Amino acid sequence: MWAVSTVTMLVLAGILPDFQLQSPDGDSATRIAMTAALGAGAFGVLSAVVWPLLVRLLLLVPALVLGLLVFFLNGSLLLVALRINPSGQSEVAPETAVIVAAVMSAVASATGGALAVRDDDAYRRRLSRLAIRRRRSRPPCAATPGTVFLQFDGVGHDVLTAAVAKGLMPTVAGWLGAAEDRPTHRPTHQPSHRLTPWRTDWSSQTGASQLGILHGSNFDVPAFRWYEKEHREVMVCNRPTSAAELQHRAIERTADGGLLTLDGASRGNLFSGGADEQALVLSIATRRRGRENRSRAGYFAYFSDPANAVRTALSFFAEVAREIGQSTTARLRRQRPRVRRGGLYPFVRAFATVVERDVVVAAVMGDLLVGRTAVYADLVAYDEVAHHSGPHSRDAEKVLQRLDRALALIEKAAEHAPRQYRIVVLSDHGQSPGETFHTRYGLTLGDLVRAGCGLPVPRRAERTHSGTEARAAVRAALRRPVEEGGEKHRPTRDSEPIVLASGNLGLVSFPDVPHRMTKEELDARHPALLTTLANHPGVGFLLVRSEEHGGVVLGAYGAEIPLDRLDRLDGPAGPLAVFGAGAADAVRRTHSFPHTADIMVNSWYDPESGEVLAFEEQIGSHGGLGGAQGRPFLLSPVCVSEPVGEREELVGAEAVHQVLRRWLREADGPQVPLAEDRQENAA
Repeated sequence: MWAVSTVTMLVLAGILPDFQLQSPDGDSATRIAMTAALGAGAFGVLSAVVWPLLVRLLLLVPALVLGLLVFFLNGSLLLVALRINPSGQSEVAPETAVIVAAVMSAVASATGGALAVRDDDAYRRRLSRLAIRRRRSRPPCAATPGTVFLQFDGVGHDVLTAAVAKGLMPTVAGWLGAAEDRPTHRPTHQPSHRLTPWRTDWSSQTGASQLGILHGSNFDVPAFRWYEKEHREVMVCNRPTSAAELQHRAIERTADGGLLTLDGASRGNLFSGGADEQALVLSIATRRRGRENRSRAGYFAYFSDPANAVRTALSFFAEVAREIGQSTTARLRRQRPRVRRGGLYPFVRAFATVVERDVVVAAVMGDLLVGRTAVYADLVAYDEVAHHSGPHSRDAEKVLQRLDRALALIEKAAEHAPRQYRIVVLSDHGQSPGETFHTRYGLTLGDLVRAGCGLPVPRRAERTHSGTEARAAVRAALRRPVEEGGEKHRPTRDSEPIVLASGNLGLVSFPDVPHRMTKEELDARHPALLTTLANHPGVGFLLVRSEEHGGVVLGAYGAEIPLDRLDRLDGPAGPLAVFGAGAADAVRRTHSFPHTADIMVNSWYDPESGEVLAFEEQIGSHGGLGGAQGRPFLLSPVCVSEPVGEREELVGAEAVHQVLRRWLREADGPQVPLAEDRQENAA
């Protein structure tokens, strides 16, 4: 790399007028080359010694800002390197130093990456050195296999299978035995993994699914955001304070720490899973930095390598430019459906698809090389892009290709780990396409509720902000609270309804009534409200509490079906019929939650096209019932037991948690005891 940096410096000195490696009187080619070699060497030494110290100090600076400072820090190091150069001939302007340092680091990083790919021995030596350095502070790991759980956020079973069929994900295709030898069109080898779909709960979103997967309980999580009357507070799954409270409630309910309690690592997740090692975990983002809070330590581990820092920074700005170009093209072509993608969104997308991906993947590789028993990591890139570009768009397909490359990199790192690893890939939900409720009807769900209550409706409908995990991660990195436009953290107690959106699921609550209102109370207070909502063509069904029946599902044309009769009807189950098997059970479960809203509204769904209508500004949405959003996947090695029986279906995040725990137990490692074991011990 020193030779590459020397050549790069010589080339730049010949191109840039403000960068000189010779004295005004001129020097020989040998002396100029010596000056470049000494300058490159000094820059390399300073980068290796000083850079990690600077990054550790700058952990006090928001992580996203740190990425933007990369160029200026590198330029400063180059200025110092040239000043201490023994030849004394070099000269560079400060602004030029930034460019020279960035190009040198990028070229060195690209060259090193190319050598690593083309030379297996060089790649193996590099990983081995990294592994030895990381193991020094850790006792020897067990001989039993470790397990890595990689969550591809928002990638549905349909999207994964389509991507494999199109050749977009060759690593996954190879695992499934779908990769073909072109001349014979036969599989190149036997599958190493099996693909299993599973069905989410009614709340098909990361907060509910990941809480259930990592902590074994997502009870009383009715949506992505909801209003709790006794606390007079809006809970939002991607707000750090709410995430911490939800994790606490799940631990109290299950009486154990989570999936990763013993020798586990949690990377890039909303919740910790009880892991000892946590990085970029939202539920601990509000705590003061200390031994128990290493939520941002992953940034230091990654950015302490200046080559990583420059490569990620360059990729970040390239992704910003790519998003601006793609959104401009979509607007010029008048693509439909389409949502606004301006403002800060290009930077949010770049953070999710570049910064967070790079940092999380590097953290997982580090966990493998030190031999941790269980690792769970969330990659949110696809979910963020699919919300705004569509789940089947070319933009989203490009992200899938990059996720597959990240998977290949992790698989390669596992070959150099001190123990064998089983890699499990899963998703927390899918996404259903469709235009927004506002685009189709010219009003928001909040406007419709106000009209049904006889309240004035604003002439300009208010835009509902998207509540994606990437946006929360950016805010946590910037140390800003997660508050969204039009949504009060602690609404005042008055008679106006609070209307919240979670994808194509809407929640209506009346804060001045301390309990969950019944249908009879709602009809007496606002006689036209339930009829207005149920008969609107953009609404699929409503769930409300009933004094007579306990709970009822309401649909168009006066349909009213008690929950306990949904499975006893001779014909289709009324408004729930188009939503498929399991819809009735999902609705009944949500009805049992203490914090279910006064009115739960699920949007219209077309089973032929798979489209729903999002109550948020998203053309790929999830959060309720309808279509691919409720059908994620579980990609597991064939060496572990089948997730479910041949004719059984895996239903709910809590059931997925039990499957993952079973696989950890099969590895014969020290794992959290199952519930039945705890009962036997207590007896």
